[in-house]
Amino acid sequence: MCYTGDDMYKNKKCLVIGAGKSGIAATELLVANGSEVVIYDDNKNVDAEKFPQGVKFLCGTIPDEVLSETYEAIISPGIPLDTPVAVKCKESGIDVISEIELAYRFDRGRVAAITGTNGKTTTTTLLGEIMKSEYKNVIVAGNIGNPYTKQVMDSTEDSCSVLEVSSFQLETVRSFEPFVSAILNITPDHLNRHHTMENYTDCKFNIAGGQKKSDYIVLNYEDEILRKRACDLTPEVIYFSSKRELDNGVYINSDNDICMKILGEYNILCNVDELILPGVHNYENIMAAAAMARLMGVSYENIRETVKSFKAVEHRIEYVCERDGVIYYNDSKGTNPDAAIKGICSMTRPTFLIGGGYDKGNDYDEWISCFFGRVKMLVLIGETKDKITEACDRLGFTDYVKVDSFPEAVKYCMDNSTGGDAVLLSPACASWDMFKSYEERGNIFKALVSEE
Repeated sequence: MCYTGDDMYKNKKCLVIGAGKSGIAATELLVANGSEVVIYDDNKNVDAEKFPQGVKFLCGTIPDEVLSETYEAIISPGIPLDTPVAVKCKESGIDVISEIELAYRFDRGRVAAITGTNGKTTTTTLLGEIMKSEYKNVIVAGNIGNPYTKQVMDSTEDSCSVLEVSSFQLETVRSFEPFVSAILNITPDHLNRHHTMENYTDCKFNIAGGQKKSDYIVLNYEDEILRKRACDLTPEVIYFSSKRELDNGVYINSDNDICMKILGEYNILCNVDELILPGVHNYENIMAAAAMARLMGVSYENIRETVKSFKAVEHRIEYVCERDGVIYYNDSKGTNPDAAIKGICSMTRPTFLIGGGYDKGNDYDEWISCFFGRVKMLVLIGETKDKITEACDRLGFTDYVKVDSFPEAVKYCMDNSTGGDAVLLSPACASWDMFKSYEERGNIFKALVSEE
């Protein structure tokens, strides 16, 4: 634990880069602890009335006199480190940290942190529920949509913070030291920002950069990247596996039991048939959360009861409704090909698949290769639709159609699907070309298919 006390930022001048949700939360935390804050955003139409009293707002060029007085800069996760204002800070010798790093310095309790390309939100939400079975004060925050900086002052010596952390947030951590961390998997994503898989992977492994030998990290044994780099880690490694038995970790045996060999103990948690969540990817999320919870001291009985009753997270292969024999699923959180593969592989019916959106620089070949025998029609939207159709043609998948709007895509599926089919929104792309967030995209989908 790194708690530095409430005086670290007292009478210090800080720069917050980005006036979105996390930027405002970071500003509020700094002001509450005696800091003088300047917020920078390249959108001049930001509503400055939502800022705490006394906070200054800058747009455009940052004066040198402001930089000369700045103690530290806190950058919002959506803003790249090569943006001009961040570069100017670094050139001026100002340390640029993430909102996660800032909040961690104020956390008085234990911290568990989860990253990975896919499964973060489900695992974080589940772990939060498990921890609530034994901890009176549990904070669930981070990339899950609830800024850590907004909740951290509620922490106590007996509290537990369960954090979903993204590669963007992990770019600029310094002293961040969760007692238990987890990397669920690593597949290509956000390469438009990180540029290379090596950079992206390095950011993910920053979750363990501050951990000590007395800490733990939970890793997916079946992920080759994680397995290769595990030997370089300082904390004790605990694996989970959906394919083989482990000497130390959590695994599924030949009877489909989830078995736990942790801390010198052996227990069967439950059988996968007792779980509400379907699919191997969800079994992996459950194993990771169970391992983390046990390492945090939660009893097997409380872990068992929670995982058996846990239901799907909103926007992740979420059942919406059935109309005229067609079942509709919202997987708007499938924002990259690997996540979307898990979505389509969960379907047991011929499927009308809505795909496409903002281009993060991903390759779609592996995703498309899963369509044969599963996807009845691919309905494409957004800026990636031409890129995806080129890949479809090359791979020999011809059952696709391109449309101009999201409502048109939903209408096409509703008009052309028949009883026994499924309609799945699982875009394999981010939402930012057409929507504010994947949540907005998913909510609009649910509203459209639920209209009478």
